[in-house]
Amino acid sequence: MKKVVARMVVLTMLLFLNVICFAQSQNDGNYFTSFDGTKIYYEVKGDGYPVILIHGFSGTGQGWKNCAVYADLLKAGYKVILIDQRGNGMSDKPHNETAYANDAEAKDVMGLITSLHIKQYNVVGYSRGSIIASRLLVLDKRVHKLVMGGMGDAYTDPDWPRRVHAYRALMGDTTLHDVDDMMKYIHSQHFDNLALAYQQKYQPPTSKQELAAVRKPVLIIRGTEDKENGSETGLNKLIPNSGLAYVPGNHNTAIRNAEFSDAILRFFK
Repeated sequence: MKKVVARMVVLTMLLFLNVICFAQSQNDGNYFTSFDGTKIYYEVKGDGYPVILIHGFSGTGQGWKNCAVYADLLKAGYKVILIDQRGNGMSDKPHNETAYANDAEAKDVMGLITSLHIKQYNVVGYSRGSIIASRLLVLDKRVHKLVMGGMGDAYTDPDWPRRVHAYRALMGDTTLHDVDDMMKYIHSQHFDNLALAYQQKYQPPTSKQELAAVRKPVLIIRGTEDKENGSETGLNKLIPNSGLAYVPGNHNTAIRNAEFSDAILRFFK
């Protein structure tokens, strides 16, 4: 029974990735050189209050352009920043595993914000992007408001089984059949598997103690049919100034709909 549930979870994740990952063009993009020399691809559009959108596992910033929130933020007058996290899209994909350790991805965001001379900003993360966004809550005082979409409290466990199994499978372990569907999808794409593996190995948890100390406004958004990544109500209880909103859809579809976008715009206002 556990294996069946795990396979369903992985299949749902893969469907989400299939929706959110799209080929990129460099028409609007630039590169930022991060703290360790890694080049990070990003795009900026609009002139208002800055909002950075952080994609999920094996995704790219371009996926946000297929979600209502991207156009709605621009229409509402925000400056929208897209980023390809290291190891993904058009950003560098280091094969030195330490390049993914010690909050490297959160440091990329912070460095980019500094390079753009931004003094305060909002954040929207989805799925694994919410895990990176959670680190920004702890590390960057410039964060004003933050949205965590598609995430429950499971990532606070440093030994989260999904993370561990994903890493082992990406490194060649064929005994973990609960991630067979994930690996089938990844092998069908042109991903850098080693870079993805290191992202899983060093995926940063945020402890319950760290979350309890957060005083910034946080909105947790969950699809009504999304059963992944632990408990959203548990996460809500861990973050003192957090709110919880439900929108239609599962882990794959909730991010794309108008209700997801509307919840974010109301929260930011």
